[in-house]
Amino acid sequence: MANFFSDLFSGLFGKKSQSVIGLDIGSSSIKVVQICRKNGRAVLETYGELSLGPYTGKSIGQATSLSPEKITEAVRDLLKEKEVKITTNLCGVAIPFASSLMAVIEMPVMSPKELSEAIPIEARKYIPVPISEVALDWYIIPKDKNPESPEEPKLDAFGKALHQTVEVLIVALHNDTLVHYKDIVVKTSLEASFFEIEIFSTMRSILDEGIAPVLIVDMGATSTKLYIVEKGILRSSHMVNRGGQSITDELSKSLGISLTEAEVLKREQGLTAVENGAPIKDTITVTLNYIFSEANHVVLAYQKKYNKNVSKIVLVGGGSALKGVVDIAKSSFQTEVIAGDPFAKVVAPAFLEKVLRETGPEFAVAVGVALRRLQELE
Repeated sequence: MANFFSDLFSGLFGKKSQSVIGLDIGSSSIKVVQICRKNGRAVLETYGELSLGPYTGKSIGQATSLSPEKITEAVRDLLKEKEVKITTNLCGVAIPFASSLMAVIEMPVMSPKELSEAIPIEARKYIPVPISEVALDWYIIPKDKNPESPEEPKLDAFGKALHQTVEVLIVALHNDTLVHYKDIVVKTSLEASFFEIEIFSTMRSILDEGIAPVLIVDMGATSTKLYIVEKGILRSSHMVNRGGQSITDELSKSLGISLTEAEVLKREQGLTAVENGAPIKDTITVTLNYIFSEANHVVLAYQKKYNKNVSKIVLVGGGSALKGVVDIAKSSFQTEVIAGDPFAKVVAPAFLEKVLRETGPEFAVAVGVALRRLQELE
């Protein structure tokens, strides 16, 4: 948890402006970030996190599957937490990637009207429920415009030119999921102007306007999401069924300690930990090596398909806060690896710089949601 500086920034910058919050409801915790705008810049007012494990009798850090009522209770508890001091109900809410479906499909070149009619029909091949049961959106991915290397026409087996195509990113979200999140917002007296899938929040908070492809590795509690983003556009997504909780489970089994003790050991010492005089790095790296191996497969597949190299790997999510994880990642990839720093996009006191940089990867989604909500006030 953190509480600080609403009064400090009021004194420094004058009259307090309207504040907004970004809410990230994950499988093991809920995170909230409150920001406002001062002198044209986003200013961090407060942030906080609440573990969900205790709401089902589990330990901190463990993933849960809470009922809507329990999630509502947890959100309400976090917003009322005295140490956090949330002072607004204006918000945006992130929806987990696992609750959505995304795919990049190829469509023939056609008019916008024809495309709008054809995409829902084509999307049925990728969506396992009736189209009427989902909210469907799509985005046409622009083609590269490089006059020095014009695109060669695609030919069929007989050398005949094939019809030109465009790539389309389709995004589907089940209507029941939206109803579920809207219900949480209403019951916690929040005013949410939007709900967005977490990857778009993450992209907003940690990426600049670079054009080279970037791989985002989002290490959650139960899974790790892999996203390749190029020119600000999501080009590829993949999920690995391993995450921070996998590391905790391995530590608990190999060391013969409780899940609670394993979680504390992981959080406080990470890859530098020593138990009974022996380092536990090898136990932790079993999970990390599997995740990074899967990430490399995604990178190689992208490079093969588009003939482009991924320029950078960015680690976010709770698992990426593990001490020493960036060094392990650097040894697994043939390119630059960094920890995401979403708090770099907001103004905060200098004395908090170190703690915000360390905890930043965990709050990438919440910061990204808050930044979008703040933009809406302009």
